[in-house]
Amino acid sequence: MDGSGIERAVVAAVPTGLLVGGRRTGAAGGACFAVHDPSTAAVLCDVADAAAGDAVAALDAAASAQPGWARHPPRERGEILRRAWELTVARADDLALLITLEMGKPLAESRAEVAYGAEFLRWFSEEAVRIDGGYTVSPDGKARLVTMRQPVGPCLLVTPWNFPLAMGTRKIGPAVAAGCTMVVKPAEQTPLTTLALAAILEEAGLPAGVLNVVPTSRPADVVAPLLADRRLRKLSFTGSTEVGRVLMAQAAPNMVRMTLELGGNAAFLVFDDADLDLAVEGAVVAKMRNIGQACTAANRFLVAEAVAGEFAARLTERMAALKVGRGTDEGVDVGPLIDEAQRSKVAALVDEAVAQGARLLTGGKPLDGPGSYYPPTVLADVPAGARMLREEVFGPVAPILTFTGEDEAVAAANDSEHGLVGYVFTCDLDRALRVAEGLETGMVGLNQPMVSNPAAPLGGVKHSGVGREGGHEGLLGYLETKYVAIRA
Repeated sequence: MDGSGIERAVVAAVPTGLLVGGRRTGAAGGACFAVHDPSTAAVLCDVADAAAGDAVAALDAAASAQPGWARHPPRERGEILRRAWELTVARADDLALLITLEMGKPLAESRAEVAYGAEFLRWFSEEAVRIDGGYTVSPDGKARLVTMRQPVGPCLLVTPWNFPLAMGTRKIGPAVAAGCTMVVKPAEQTPLTTLALAAILEEAGLPAGVLNVVPTSRPADVVAPLLADRRLRKLSFTGSTEVGRVLMAQAAPNMVRMTLELGGNAAFLVFDDADLDLAVEGAVVAKMRNIGQACTAANRFLVAEAVAGEFAARLTERMAALKVGRGTDEGVDVGPLIDEAQRSKVAALVDEAVAQGARLLTGGKPLDGPGSYYPPTVLADVPAGARMLREEVFGPVAPILTFTGEDEAVAAANDSEHGLVGYVFTCDLDRALRVAEGLETGMVGLNQPMVSNPAAPLGGVKHSGVGREGGHEGLLGYLETKYVAIRA
C-alpha cells in the first residue's frame, strides 16, 4: 500500500459518529461536517455534527453513569487508564499519522505528542489510588475532624486543535482517575484524534456513558446548554482568553467549577551571561514547537543589548534553515498552519510590524501553493507598540527586542495581560532565581525551552487561566473535599 493508501486506511479506521452512552450514533438530522488536511485543504472525511439536543443526550448519559462510576474501585479505574496507555503506545504510529493529517505538524512532532499525551494516562493511572483524606482532633478536643475527597461529578471537557491527543488525555486522565463522567467537545479542526482516543479507552474497559464525545461545527450551540444544565459540575477548557471569558460568564449562574488554560504571551529572556548555543537552540524549540501554534510558545524575545546582534544572527540562520512542507514528507521541520484564517492573522501581524519599522531578517511572506504555509520568520527592532507584542501570534514568528538591565527585562516580560509561562536563559544562579520569582507567570523554564510535563502542574495567572492541569494538582481539580464533624 502506498503512502496515500496508508493515510486513507488510518482515517477510515476512526469511528466518525457521536459517542453517547456507549453507542456510536449519527447527529440529529444526520448532520455532518468535513475535516480537512491543512497541508492541501483536501477533505479527509466527514464527521457527525452534534447539535444542542445531542449534547444534552450526552450529558444524560454521563449523569446516569456518574453514581456507579463514582463507586468504581480506584484500582480498577487506574487499570483502565494503564491499559489505555499501553494501547496508545502500541498504536503510536497510526495516531501520529492521524494527528499530522488533520492538524499539519510534522510526523516527528506528532510522535512526540503521542508519547507525551500517553504519559498523562500512565501518570493518572498511578494517581487514581492516591486519592487521600484526613483525620484530626479539633483544637478543643471535643470533635474529630474527618475529610474525604469525592468526584466532582459530570464534566464538560473542551479541547483545542493544536495538541488533539495530549489535551484530551490531560483532561480525560484525571477525570477517569477521580471517578468523574465526561462529555468531550473536541475542536472542529481535529475531531478524529479524539474519536480514536475514545475508541482506545472503550477497548481498555471504560464503561459505557463514562466518556461521551460530541464533535460539532457549532460549538457555542453545543456548549451553552450544557453549562446551563445544573447536572454539569465542572468545565475544563483549553483555548483562547476571549472564548474563556465567554465560558466563565455562561458557567457563573450554575457555579460550575472551572479549569481554564487560556492564551499566552511568553517572554523569552536572554541575559548577557547566557550560554548562546543553548539559548539559540532553546529559542528554536520554544518558538517552533507545533509550528509556533502553542500557548506555551515563546512570543517575545527579550535579549540583552550586548548579545542581541549575535543572538539575532544565529537565530535567523537556524530559522531560515528549517524545511517547510507537508508533515508526512521526509525531513520536514515545519508544517502548515491550521487553516487559512490563522495564516492570514500571522501575515497581518508581521506586515503591521514591518510597516511600523521592524526589520525583517528572514521569512515574512506566505508561501504559494495549496495549504496554509507560512515560513519561519525573525524580526528585529520591533517597535514597542506592535500588535504582535500584545497578541498571541500562534505562528512561526520570532520578534526580537533588547534590554539593558535585569529590572527592565522583568518589567517588559510582565507587561502583558497574560501570564502563562516565561523562559529565562542565564548562567547566574542568583539572577535565575530572582527573575523566576519576579515573573508574573504560572510556569518558568530556566535554561529549558519546554516546561510541559505530565507530573507537573501546568497553568497560568492573570488572563492566562484558572487552575492547573497535570501533576497531583490536576487530579485535585476533579475532586471535592467533604468535611465530616464527629462528636468526640
